[in-house]
Amino acid sequence: MSDHLMKTYARLPVTFEKGAGAILQDTHGKSYLDAVSGIAVCSLGHAHPAVAEAICEQSHQLIHTSNLYNVANQQKLSDRLIELSGMDRAFFCNSGAEANETALKIAKKFGHQKGIDNPAVIVMENSFHGRTMATLSATGNAKVHEGFTPLVEGFVRVPYDNVEAVKQHSDNANIVAILVEPVQGEGGVHVPKAGYLTELKQICEQNDWLLMLDEIQTGIGRTGKWFAFQHENVTPDVLTLAKALGNGVPIGCCLAKGKAADVLVPGNHGTTFGGNPLACAAGLAVLNIMEMHNYIPHVAKKGQTLLERFREELKDQSSVIDIRGKGYMIGIQLDRPCGELVTKALENGLLINVTRGDTVRLLPPFVMDTEQKEQLITQLTQLIREFLAT
Repeated sequence: MSDHLMKTYARLPVTFEKGAGAILQDTHGKSYLDAVSGIAVCSLGHAHPAVAEAICEQSHQLIHTSNLYNVANQQKLSDRLIELSGMDRAFFCNSGAEANETALKIAKKFGHQKGIDNPAVIVMENSFHGRTMATLSATGNAKVHEGFTPLVEGFVRVPYDNVEAVKQHSDNANIVAILVEPVQGEGGVHVPKAGYLTELKQICEQNDWLLMLDEIQTGIGRTGKWFAFQHENVTPDVLTLAKALGNGVPIGCCLAKGKAADVLVPGNHGTTFGGNPLACAAGLAVLNIMEMHNYIPHVAKKGQTLLERFREELKDQSSVIDIRGKGYMIGIQLDRPCGELVTKALENGLLINVTRGDTVRLLPPFVMDTEQKEQLITQLTQLIREFLAT
């Protein structure tokens, strides 16, 4: 390991050099079943031939020109995303944090246009929105804040999945928006009660607030819909995407609708690399593959099966507090810290993730076949049983 890298990651002792589908191979030739997908990024698996072909073909034509000029692939990708989401306009960037920064800037300017000097955004406890100064300030995790105070002001924090707590701020004249994850990913895969987003939308309409959904992790099919908000009859004012949109090629997107769509004008916001021809070629390939292979209903059906199988296999384990999820986004919460499961799984050729200290988070690629899913269930339940028995 190089001594020249900043020590920002507690990396696992493995280096991968190639992959195919749901399998990664390290520099020693050992294979691993990947149930993390690069943290919900490689939903179509590793080295997908159609994505690789699109990237290769585009790289031979044009990689970057900047947003000083029109970008054909950017216009094509925006058309596709608008059609799928029902939104009105798109801004492309390079990451989820940047997409959320865009959303927060829309909220701030929206507030100033209404004559509010100190616009504020309601955010949720246990949330995660990124690691830039504004997005970490919006994040509801004290560990993310440590060492970076004073935080950016203008955030009002309330409990997740608690509509009444939001209503209590209806008389706060500074509130301009709500920023919320349809399913909390980093927070431990918490799925709110049915109707939660619909009620939040109603509150926003009553108070002339923006409903801004962070779908960085849930978007592009992860929950069994193109976007998690589509599980309810609701459309947000602002929607942020990244991760799976490029299947590994960095790309982020902020979509806006109605009164939020034209808040930003030339000079308000921008990016050098965002939405370049290469990233958008990858995004277009991802959407094409998703549609061609009908992955949305596949994830909805198979994800529910996975959830039920884990519940059945671990129902006799009293130390398993909860098994929850939606689509290919599953959390298995234990009654104790379980970070060591990640290393034990790695030793056994399985890649998993633990979040919030006590929750195994599974984000398998959509291309994982039946045999591989059985391997995941068998290996992981055995590891959990052994861990709880010690």
